[in-house]
Amino acid sequence: MNKPELLAPAGNMEKLKIAIHYGADAVYMGGQAFGLRNMADNFSVEEMSAALDYCHQLGVKAYLTINSYPRNEALPQLEEYLAQIASLPFDAYIVADPGVIDAVRQISPERELHMSTQANTINWRSARFWQQQGVSRINMAREMTLDNIRETVKSVPGMEFEAFVHGALCISYSGRCLISSMLTGRDANQGECTHPCRWSYHLVEESRPGEYFPVMEDENGTFIFNSRDLCLLEHIPALVESGVSSLKIEGRMKGINYVASVLRVYRKALDEYCLDPDAWRCRPEWLEELAKLSHRGYTTGFLFGEPRNVGQEYQSAYIRSHEFVGVVEEARPDGTALIGVRNRIRTGDLLEFIGPGMRAESLIVPSFSTVTDRGALIPAETANPNQQIILAVPFRVEAGDLLRRENLRAA
Repeated sequence: MNKPELLAPAGNMEKLKIAIHYGADAVYMGGQAFGLRNMADNFSVEEMSAALDYCHQLGVKAYLTINSYPRNEALPQLEEYLAQIASLPFDAYIVADPGVIDAVRQISPERELHMSTQANTINWRSARFWQQQGVSRINMAREMTLDNIRETVKSVPGMEFEAFVHGALCISYSGRCLISSMLTGRDANQGECTHPCRWSYHLVEESRPGEYFPVMEDENGTFIFNSRDLCLLEHIPALVESGVSSLKIEGRMKGINYVASVLRVYRKALDEYCLDPDAWRCRPEWLEELAKLSHRGYTTGFLFGEPRNVGQEYQSAYIRSHEFVGVVEEARPDGTALIGVRNRIRTGDLLEFIGPGMRAESLIVPSFSTVTDRGALIPAETANPNQQIILAVPFRVEAGDLLRRENLRAA
């Protein structure tokens, strides 16, 4: 059986380490130019070097996104950037524009190239064309059906194919959107999307300025561009059997709670299927875990045909049943843990600790101590974001485990 890699987003070094801790086989990251996520933290050249060392020491592959569409005036900067990073041993560059491919071929001819979903590869002839240009992998357009995926993989032997399995969906064709540019002057195709597809809209008739007519599902307005999030967990078997080489998780701008929670579910599901396909079932607790994440409702997208209104989300707010409150920075031999606080923690809170492999334990927070800048411990009943605390933990935890609690405001 072909076991696909599990490919995770790495918006910064912390997210990269979390992705690896929770089971990523490979990560994709962006530099500070040409990567379509200008509002993510991204990596400097020095940070890229450190990230690559970290990944390769652990046997994890690392891919760099260079998938924007540069205009003529940006080409000198592109060539300078490619020369600057040429010595960094990325396992592949993720590209979309033929001009970028040409520049990479001149400056780093040995570098493997993966075609981004931005290239809209939706049939086997397109895939074969890119193979003839030296591309080794294609991230297929999200608009492809499962039957299209199977046929394309079968029709282009020797090409690796990658499919998105989880994350946000763009309402425009494979993300090539002009709404942000039109409404805010920020070009999504240059990495500056402001996500206006998530805004609420009303209809205004030109002879009645100031009067807003709701074309709506409810009093909040209509969200005509707002897609649900992709979730293909239940269809892992079909994707594996289709022959794809990589299952990709969207989310370089998402937080570490998202990266960890999604990865631990898909890692468990993929491993169990490949170990014993006949016995595999999509476990309810896996779906429950994904439901605890901040999301817009889930859809299978185009996997089984046109999603139509099933793929739309008519609420602007995210579903947030749980909130992320901290990360274990150090597990100590004396049964305590050093916690980096990300959301307020109080004594008496019921917290859940989660780790790789669907490991989860809960406790009611006992008394704890905050850590001062000089390392002194001060007994406390409340800890605020960006503080560190020492907490007694009566079960096994590891550095990189996360803490969360039920979001009572969402109840």
